[in-house]
Amino acid sequence: MARLPYANLESDEARPLVDRIVAERGSVLLLYQMLLHSPPVASGWLTYLTAIRQLSTLPGALRELVIMRVAILNGAPYEADQHAPIARKEGITEAQLDELDRWETSPLFDEDQRAALAYTDAMTRHIRVPQEVFDAVRARMGERQVVELTATIAAYNMVSRFLEALQVHTHDEGSGPDARVGA
Repeated sequence: MARLPYANLESDEARPLVDRIVAERGSVLLLYQMLLHSPPVASGWLTYLTAIRQLSTLPGALRELVIMRVAILNGAPYEADQHAPIARKEGITEAQLDELDRWETSPLFDEDQRAALAYTDAMTRHIRVPQEVFDAVRARMGERQVVELTATIAAYNMVSRFLEALQVHTHDEGSGPDARVGA
C-alpha cells in the first residue's frame, strides 16, 4: 500500500491535467495519481516522460530493455509491471525479459543491447560511467542517441526512486473514475 493516499483526481487543480493524461494515455496510472498531489510537478513529469518515450530516436526495443533493467536494478516492480507489456510489443522476447538479470552471460542479447545494458548498469549502480563503457555505447550511437539513452536511464531511475520511496505498487487501489491500472 502506498505511503500516501492517491490524489483527488476531481480537484479543480488536478482536473485539467487529468483530462490531458486521459486524452494522451487513456487512463491515469497510479504513478500520476500520486504525482497529482502536485499538479505542476505532474505536468512537468508528463512532458519529460512523453519526450523520453515518444519523441526519442532510440529504437523502442532498446528503450524498453533499459527501462526494464533499471526496474530490476532498483527493485521497482510497478515500473517493471507497466513496461513489460510495452517491451514485448516493441520486440523484446519473453526469454530476454527472463534473462535480463543475467544479461552479461546470456546469449540472447546482441552487442548493441549489451553496450546499452552495461551503460544502464553503470549509471544506475555507480552513477559515474567508466570510459570504456561509454566508448562502447558511443561507438554504436550518434550523439543524439547517446544523449537520449542517458536521459532515458536517468529518467527511469527517477521514476523507480519515486515509486519505491512512496511505495506505489500495482495492487494498490487508485482513485477516481479515470483511474485504471495497466493502460
